[in-house]
Amino acid sequence: MKIIQMPETLANKIAAGEVVERPASVVKELVENSIDAGSTWIKIDVLEAGLEQIKITDNGEGMAEDDVERAFLRHATSKIRSESDLFHVHTLGFRGEALASIASVCRLTIKTSQGNSAGTYLSLEGGEVLERGKSDARMGTEITVSDLFYNTPARLKYMKTIHTELGHITDLLNRLALSHPEIRFEASHNGKSLFKTPGTGDLLQVIAQIYGMGVARKMLPIKVETLDFKINGYIAKPEITRASRSYISIILNGRYIKSIPITQAIIRGYHTLLPIGRSPIVVLQINMDPILVDVNVHPTKLEARFSKDKELYTLVEEQIRTTFRQTRLIPELEQKPKENHKQSFQPTLNFNEPEPIVRESHVVTNDTDKSRYNHEDTRVQYNPVKQSMASETNLQKEEVFIEKFKQTFEQQLIPKKEEVIEPENRVPPMYPIGQLHGTYILAQNENGFYMIDQHAAQERIKYEFFKKKLGQTAKEVQELLIPITFEFSKHESIFIEHYKAELENVGLFFESFGNQSFIVRSYPNWFPKGFEEEVIREMIEQIMQDERIDVESIREDAAILMSCKRSIKANHYLNHDDMFRLLEDLRKTTDPFTCPHGRPIIVHFTTYELEKMFKRVM
Repeated sequence: MKIIQMPETLANKIAAGEVVERPASVVKELVENSIDAGSTWIKIDVLEAGLEQIKITDNGEGMAEDDVERAFLRHATSKIRSESDLFHVHTLGFRGEALASIASVCRLTIKTSQGNSAGTYLSLEGGEVLERGKSDARMGTEITVSDLFYNTPARLKYMKTIHTELGHITDLLNRLALSHPEIRFEASHNGKSLFKTPGTGDLLQVIAQIYGMGVARKMLPIKVETLDFKINGYIAKPEITRASRSYISIILNGRYIKSIPITQAIIRGYHTLLPIGRSPIVVLQINMDPILVDVNVHPTKLEARFSKDKELYTLVEEQIRTTFRQTRLIPELEQKPKENHKQSFQPTLNFNEPEPIVRESHVVTNDTDKSRYNHEDTRVQYNPVKQSMASETNLQKEEVFIEKFKQTFEQQLIPKKEEVIEPENRVPPMYPIGQLHGTYILAQNENGFYMIDQHAAQERIKYEFFKKKLGQTAKEVQELLIPITFEFSKHESIFIEHYKAELENVGLFFESFGNQSFIVRSYPNWFPKGFEEEVIREMIEQIMQDERIDVESIREDAAILMSCKRSIKANHYLNHDDMFRLLEDLRKTTDPFTCPHGRPIIVHFTTYELEKMFKRVM
């Protein structure tokens, strides 16, 4: 077999297969270049979800004439000078592959200037330069990508629907806006505005633009700093959840990344506050010394490797738990927002309402917003005579836009900071007045009216009791007069034999008893009575899945199981003393707002909200 060196154009197309997966990949690389260029304003215009055209315009530092063609060479970069720079990466792009890879699979034009002289114009097709020339002197860069994958038709076959591809773009732009609240982003699709952010540096404003004011009001600030890490961001109250973990945004040194361990640490931080199968909305900005992180472990730089990973995961988990334990998490009745200037009095309980990302991204602005904060004039006009006047006009419009947005935002989102509640006062005293359907306790105090799910409340009380009891048990084992017999599959039997030493180390001794059968003559003292077989099988399932035994998590699962089985059920009538005692015991728990499965325990109706419903106040 003869070895040959591939032509540069072919090598670029192969590289494009890694870097340019879909139109959103192009948007990502070009917008990241704009961010690295120091832009404070970036406009993204796409046609037909980017398959027809993608235009990125910024006000960054631009490029000199000599650098423009060089930027489209493979492995050409302004961000890496030596090998040591790979361990101190401060920019989003640094591999030098993006522009060459993108240009090889599309028709591309670039207009760029550093603002001190005439700019440079370049036209490429399939990576080859077709035309060179001069452009206006407006500082910044405009790149237009047309007919993406025109010369690789096989790639086009794998593109999804316009709606799907647009969803990937909007999701990406959401992450970039959350990563850089100091930059004003504007995006449009087929001439229709997708969203705008004000670029004021306030992360909560961006969250409000992307997820809506209702979600933003339910976000709690999180902030912690150590010698190695600085963490800022917002976490949603447990009542605001989604079906997917894609609403968790992790931003590392200004770069959006995917990290399963950090995501798991976030979920652990919520602990039993989340319903089963639900995930929170979280935006976490993590800053650390670049030398402690490697962002060059994935072609698209979506993953990272940390030097002090366990310390980071523990810090995230503990800070989320601390934030919740200083906050009153009782869901409150909410009035629907005004529609057509008429107040609606129909109440809504805002529990776990799913909301697709694409829909959230599209509802930020409407025609009224467009006329009020019209920025269509900020599109670049390449007319040297009009340029100075246009720049001054656009600057004035930007200032008006930002000021009006801040005023509107502050009015709608006050108070922004959550009141810190002392642990003993997280649930105020409540006085029972009755019971509904033998399931819900009705109570009141000076702050209004409460409904309490009695089964969920007792589950929380018993769960914390059993968890503490199981955690205090010594490591001694309980000898059995009559052994327990188990039958396992061949696959399970192999794992039991392989991890026999680990099982014995936690006090669980298996003896082979024929083909795929085992007997257990003893087990740890902390096993809950009546649930021994379930706990043993859970330990086997865990060691098969994780190849280790986490006794702490198994103890927790056992406590949840016992609390559920031994709590009062629905349609169980209680007298006044029983209800009062249950409410007082609930107030003494560590997390009195949800049952161990994450379901809410208490719903609060304020006196004002009740009077509003009955139109006692207008």
